[in-house]
Amino acid sequence: MEPFLAEIRAFPFTFAPSGWALCNGQLLPISQNTALFSLLGVTYGGDGKSTFGLPNLQGAAPLMPGQGNGLSAYDLGQSGGSENVTLLPTEMPIHIHFQMADTLDPADLNAPNPSRTLAQSQGVFAYQPSTANLVQMAPQALTPAGGSLPHSNMMPSLVMNFCIALQGVFPQRP
Repeated sequence: MEPFLAEIRAFPFTFAPSGWALCNGQLLPISQNTALFSLLGVTYGGDGKSTFGLPNLQGAAPLMPGQGNGLSAYDLGQSGGSENVTLLPTEMPIHIHFQMADTLDPADLNAPNPSRTLAQSQGVFAYQPSTANLVQMAPQALTPAGGSLPHSNMMPSLVMNFCIALQGVFPQRP
């Protein structure tokens, strides 16, 4: 079955088949691809006088244009997102950091309880009912965490070649 002109398909091999081109954002001459240009225009790049661009799906997931219920609006050809993100304190959900404390007294209980504190270990015992002689544990836990370093934002993925048909049946509007 002949593809539609400008149809995009995923291929599991390392090359674009004859009559197809990789969706890697390359510029093509309008003079040699007038029908394809009439479908794509400069949506994906080019100057519109002598060149136009193919979609670039390298490192990107395809997304349909429009706005779903409760979602952001997207236009055809718009790109966005980021492989890495640095969260700012204003973007973190409200939460509480509890301070851990222990006592220098010897432990004489082996089960945690809201009214017990960690104590100096005595074999299998780790807790003490007293709150006397408390020592703050890990005081650095209250300092900012994260170090302002980005973390990966990529969803699980499988890499394949996406190709666009340079030849085929011109799609008719309904």
